[in-house]
Amino acid sequence: MKLLKKLIAVLAFAPAMVLASGGTFPLDHAPDRSTDMAALQNGAKLFVNYCLNCHSASAMRYNRLKDIGLTDDQIKQNLLFTGEKVGDLMKTTMSAKDAKEWFGAVPPDLSVIARAKASGDGTGADWIYTYLRTYYKDDSRPTGWNNKVFPNVGMPHVLWELQGVQAEKVVEEKDPHDPSKTTHKFVGFEQLKPGTLSKIEYDNAVGDLVAYMQWMGEPAQSTRKRLGVWVLLFLATLATLAWRLNASYWKEVK
Repeated sequence: MKLLKKLIAVLAFAPAMVLASGGTFPLDHAPDRSTDMAALQNGAKLFVNYCLNCHSASAMRYNRLKDIGLTDDQIKQNLLFTGEKVGDLMKTTMSAKDAKEWFGAVPPDLSVIARAKASGDGTGADWIYTYLRTYYKDDSRPTGWNNKVFPNVGMPHVLWELQGVQAEKVVEEKDPHDPSKTTHKFVGFEQLKPGTLSKIEYDNAVGDLVAYMQWMGEPAQSTRKRLGVWVLLFLATLATLAWRLNASYWKEVK
């Protein structure tokens, strides 16, 4: 019952989270790796190592990762670090008090974040995929980081060691409506410091992480889709039989 209440609370705040993260930066399309077990497993590893330090996923249990091909032993050896059990919920050890003091707000639960971030501009997966790849150095921010998708974001760039440090590149242009004024146009990023991964490798890693977060939002999605296909086939067969039976019946009546 407690878990259900938490999940309802997360869903209730989802619209507000979408509005708070609003922006006009174009979203890149996240790769579809929903059925790639290796990608989902790597995404789970990245999630536990980099996201669970501050965020929780209180609607997900570690043992549910067996659905993406991991065994209990693999979960224990690779994903449990602070004495949790395989059946425990994915929770952070950071207290809400410390989180608010360090970041100004308690980091949101990520159980259904991939669904909550969906908007008219793209899916939640597209939002997260673009967000995690558009951090840039900004010394004017308290954390030293800013983001093109979520301007003035409070969360630091937790994946910076993988991606490296990049700065935004802008050019000045004359305002077409007022030649006396200039505007700043974003034209891309400049790599200031390389990370442990190349750009392609980092994009792939983020794609795996996003695929896992999307799967985590609805672990039964693949099963639901497979069942849906079989149900539609059954209904189509039933409708065909009913149509032929109806035709046969009225033929005899005539």
